[in-house]
Amino acid sequence: MSSSSRLASLWELVRTIPFGRVASYGAVGRALDRPVSGLLVGKWMTGAPADVPWWRVVGADGALPIARRGPEFALRQRTLLEAEGVRFEGDRVASGQHWSPDEL
Repeated sequence: MSSSSRLASLWELVRTIPFGRVASYGAVGRALDRPVSGLLVGKWMTGAPADVPWWRVVGADGALPIARRGPEFALRQRTLLEAEGVRFEGDRVASGQHWSPDEL
């Protein structure tokens, strides 16, 4: 499988994360036909096309690792998630809002 088709599979999977839910980088990586690490998913997500809801992918603990790139990125992600009704406890997505690709 070429890297471009692997990315296409990633984008397709992220598009299936339901409105108002999140999935972890690791869960997304494990759900691919050829599983990859959550770290690699995070790297690939930096190049997500505009129609991919990148903001629905978070750390396994509900954290927003994008904050390492800059606080403005985390603020944007949080704003987009809150607009979908995602609740936070401090700086993490509240429990019970994670979606698993197994739910497909």
